[in-house]
Amino acid sequence: MLTILYRGPLASCDYDCAYCPFAKRRDTPEQLRADRAALERFAAWVARQDFDVAILFTPWGEGLVRSWYRKALVELSWLPNVRRVAIQTNLSCRTGWLADASDRAALWVTYHPTQVPYDRFLAKLRSLTVRHSVGIVGDPAHLDDARRLRADLPPETYLWVNAEEGRLYTDAEAADWTAVDPLFHHSRFPHPSRGLPCRTGDSVVSVNGDGDVRRCHFVADPLGNLYDGSYAPQLRPRACPATACDCHIGYVHLEPLGLYEVFGDGVLERIPAAWPQVSRSGR
Repeated sequence: MLTILYRGPLASCDYDCAYCPFAKRRDTPEQLRADRAALERFAAWVARQDFDVAILFTPWGEGLVRSWYRKALVELSWLPNVRRVAIQTNLSCRTGWLADASDRAALWVTYHPTQVPYDRFLAKLRSLTVRHSVGIVGDPAHLDDARRLRADLPPETYLWVNAEEGRLYTDAEAADWTAVDPLFHHSRFPHPSRGLPCRTGDSVVSVNGDGDVRRCHFVADPLGNLYDGSYAPQLRPRACPATACDCHIGYVHLEPLGLYEVFGDGVLERIPAAWPQVSRSGR
């Protein structure tokens, strides 16, 4: 099976989070048309393949407010060669369309407390008909929001916490976040990665809107192109060339971390295989 992290040219978002460089950015109509064409080309390529694929859409902006991402997620979820199709989203879109997706569709949902009323966000989560995880950035100002969300979510729903970029957590601060997410220690520090075996470039690749293939989003060296097939001979086991990896969609594929055993079939949507239960209070 080939796992594909797809990121087209879409860079617009309806939120203005202080920690995001794409906050409230708007794409031009021409840019949106280009993004739609790129996604439709990619989905058509997937449908023609005779091998299994798993897909995680990782747009810079918010994809599900665009009809073509909703359509792609539903249609790809029904293809016989698609094992899983998931997308990172702020869930600002409507959710009823998910009833048309198969059980191979999934969502990686991020809660942004400054951008959406809590009750509205929780109601949308409760309306979901597909597999999903929920997460939050570990900003100290959002700790009470995270605790509240943990208390209101079903125990079987995994609430993950991403360490805030550039923040060093004291042990006491880390303990607070670990009470919300028992797997927070994986995010707390960047993982030294140079020379370590990684699935990216072998069974996992990154693809952009033009079909250019790289081992992951964080290593710029090209492996070829998806559409002319030049990427395929380049796939092989290889070590990470970067000094460190600090993003879950990167380090989850580092073999020495053993996170495939932790997440099992939920690697793409960030759902642990054996979810460690936490108290309803998140404390």
